[in-house]
Amino acid sequence: MSAHVDRFARDRLPPAAQWPELRFDRPELQFPAQINCVSELLDRRVQQGDGERPAVIGPGVSWSYAELQAQANRIARVLVDDLKLVPGNRVLLRGANTPMLAACWLAVVKAGGIAVGSMPLLRAKELTAIIDKAEITHALCDARLAGELSLAQAGCPGLDHVLHFLGDGSGLEARAADKSPQFDAVPTAADDVALIAFTSGTTGVPKGTMHFHRDVMAACACWPRHVLKPTRDDRFIGSPPLAFTFGLGGLLLFPMSVGASTVLIEKATPDTLPAAIAAHRATVCFTAPTSYRAIAIAMKAGGAVHDLSSLRKCVSAGEALPAATRALWKDATGLEIIDGIGSTELLHIFISHDEAHARPGATGTVVPGYVACVVDDALRPLPPGQVGRLAVKGPTGCRYLADARQSQYVQGGWNLTGDAYLMDADGYFFYQARTDDMIISGGYNIAGPEVESALMTHAAVAECAVVGVADEERGQIVKAYVVLKPGVTDDAAMVKTLQDHVKQTVAPYKYPRAIEFRSSLPRTETGKLQRFRLRQETTR
Repeated sequence: MSAHVDRFARDRLPPAAQWPELRFDRPELQFPAQINCVSELLDRRVQQGDGERPAVIGPGVSWSYAELQAQANRIARVLVDDLKLVPGNRVLLRGANTPMLAACWLAVVKAGGIAVGSMPLLRAKELTAIIDKAEITHALCDARLAGELSLAQAGCPGLDHVLHFLGDGSGLEARAADKSPQFDAVPTAADDVALIAFTSGTTGVPKGTMHFHRDVMAACACWPRHVLKPTRDDRFIGSPPLAFTFGLGGLLLFPMSVGASTVLIEKATPDTLPAAIAAHRATVCFTAPTSYRAIAIAMKAGGAVHDLSSLRKCVSAGEALPAATRALWKDATGLEIIDGIGSTELLHIFISHDEAHARPGATGTVVPGYVACVVDDALRPLPPGQVGRLAVKGPTGCRYLADARQSQYVQGGWNLTGDAYLMDADGYFFYQARTDDMIISGGYNIAGPEVESALMTHAAVAECAVVGVADEERGQIVKAYVVLKPGVTDDAAMVKTLQDHVKQTVAPYKYPRAIEFRSSLPRTETGKLQRFRLRQETTR
């Protein structure tokens, strides 16, 4: 029943034997054989009488659901009529978070295309890798980011159609203005690919993950419904790019699934996000732990005061939430952060907690619709309290685009996320490290993020990263890279102070035997700490 004329994605799905076991054992996960997720999220909203409700807000723009639908429909007509898009073609989307980028995503998927998001800071070399891997034929690009894409296009002969938006008015908007605001969604199969999400690069080698129309709807039916519990009166805001699945879900799909509105900010930094929250009276915020920490520190230091009283839900994901950051945010705002772990491979969050059931240091419990356990190297479940590999099953799962690493991520029907966890007797999961962040020193297993959490409780530390460094005597030693707060002296006395602090906070054998002070740490565009870059430095 596939609607895809271009079968590129379908023909490059992993062999069925390498898929994870998919589970649809809840009423809300019973999907028809044919479904277009944009028809469900946007068209149905207008059909049900919510057309005049606010949908997406940006600088100088505020579109209702009906206006968003009309704009998406016009763009879909440009794609099909002018650019000869056929269902199954891949379309690169490049831009900062704006209402126009959101409309482009909806248009591509509604027209049966496959949306391929790209982080705004990617360079031509990185874009070329994505274009070649996904054999992208079309691109819709923010005119302000056209330079790197133009350089990439020169070496990508298959990329035939590129249109710019938010430029001088002669691009996509001009063409769309002449089109009909009516467009019937392509009747895609539930298992037609709707998007290819490329990993944000914490391992240094991005992979393309393929997600179906059914997967988009499953993501909307699980974590937001059972954990976040938004209402149609909520107004979402946050920092993750729409090219990142955390941002796509939190700032577009999830608000639309309940008829809420979203505020899209092009540069939502810790310096600008509080003002935007206050200005738009936002109620649900999505951002990374580092952002919550920076905002809370500024608030405690008596910086610019913004009214954050409209907030009622604060969500953290993308990397582990340190207990110190959770406590700092609650002290500054009175709000408990909703933590969670998700992955690009599974589309969104699968272990989490709501505000009422948060436990210090715990990521949470399994989101309804998913199952998870901690296993050993032979995939045998481990008892509570033992550290092992996190294994997950649910209605979404890993399907890499033509990538041999599929057999590493999926084993025995489980998605193996690459995270080391332990589960307690109550079913709460506690993050220990990425499996490649475990440090073995003198016979002890030491989780780098645990040492990071200890360092972060010291008043002098702004941020830090911990990795293992080769050592002839101990095999490895713990090394910490530390960014100090302004005004703190980075001398030998501070090294000893931080080492002693860690010894007093966690088991003394876990303390960092080496500390190097830095002005900043390597991070992805979505804020994830890139420990692999620090590990690479130690092996040069």
